[in-house]
Amino acid sequence: MRGSSAVRQGGFRESAGELSDEKILITGPAGRIGIGLARYLAEDNEVWGIARFGDSVSRSRVEQLGLTTQVVDLASGRLDDVPADFTYVIHLAADFSANDYDQALRVNAEATGFLLEHCRRAKAALVMSTVSTYKPHPDPWHRFTETDPLGDAMAPPSAPYSVSKIAQEAVARYCARSFDLPVTIARMGAAYGDQGGLPVFHLDAVAEGRPVSTRWEPMPYSPIHDTDICGQIAALLDAASVPATTVNWCGDEAVSVQEWTQFFGELLGVEATVEVEPIPGASIGSVGDPTRRTAITGPCTVPWRDGFRAVVTQRHPDLVRTGSAED
Repeated sequence: MRGSSAVRQGGFRESAGELSDEKILITGPAGRIGIGLARYLAEDNEVWGIARFGDSVSRSRVEQLGLTTQVVDLASGRLDDVPADFTYVIHLAADFSANDYDQALRVNAEATGFLLEHCRRAKAALVMSTVSTYKPHPDPWHRFTETDPLGDAMAPPSAPYSVSKIAQEAVARYCARSFDLPVTIARMGAAYGDQGGLPVFHLDAVAEGRPVSTRWEPMPYSPIHDTDICGQIAALLDAASVPATTVNWCGDEAVSVQEWTQFFGELLGVEATVEVEPIPGASIGSVGDPTRRTAITGPCTVPWRDGFRAVVTQRHPDLVRTGSAED
C-alpha cells in the first residue's frame, strides 16, 4: 500500500494504490501519460522505462523520477538487453504516424507482440489502446461500450492510428492466450493533466486568443484526469486475465469541446471561440461507457470542472479570474 507521501497531481490526491515492492516496466515513460504514471509508481516500486528517447532531455527527466532507463526500439524486436523478470508491464508507447500505415502497424501491433513475449512471465500486463478503435456512430453522444463494433475512426492527425491500435489489440489478445499472460487492454479516452492532453491544448489556445478547432458540433469526449489514471492503474492490472480483459479507460462524465472551451473562457475572462471543420467519415463523438471500468476501479474522483479548473490555475495562474465559472 502507498504511504502518506502519495504523489499529488494538480492538487488532487490519488487514492491509495496496491502496487509496492514490484518491478515494473513502462514503455513510453516520457510520454504525456507515461510521465505521470512513472512518477507515481516510482515512489514504492522499482520502475524501468524503455523508449527510443530521441533526446537526452526526455531521458534525463524520466531518470530524475527514479527510473532505470534503456534506449530501445521496440519495433526492432531486439529486447535481449532488457530484463525479463518484471512483475508488471505497462505498455504505453505508440506510433502516431500521419500516413505511414506500415510504420504504425510495426510499432503499435508487432512491437506489442515482441514485448509481451519477452515479458511473458509477468504477473500481468496492461496494454493501452484507445476509444478511437470504435466504428463511428451517427449519434455524437453515443457511449461506446466494449462490445460495440470496431472500425476506422479516421481521426486526425494520425490516419493509421485507430486501425493500428485495433491490430495491437488482436496481438495482445493472442499473447494473453498463447503465453498464459494475464492482460488488460485499456481503451484510453481524453486523458489530461498538468502535462497536457487534448483539453489542455484547447485551454492554451483560448489563453493565447486562438480559436479551438474540432470536427463536429457538438464534439463530446469523456475526459479523465491524471490523478484518476494513477489511482486506477493497480485495479486495472489486477483485472488482467486470460483471455484478455478489455475495458474503456475514460472519465465518468461526457462533455463536449464546445462546453469545455466556454468554461475555459469564463475562467480566463476572455471570449472563447470554436471552429468546426467536419471531416467526412470521421468519428463525431468519443464518449466511452465507464460502466465496466467503474466495476473494476470504482468511480473517478476528479469531476471534469474541478480538474479543468486546476489545470487552468497551474498553467495560467496570472490569467485566472477569481470566483469565475460557477459549477
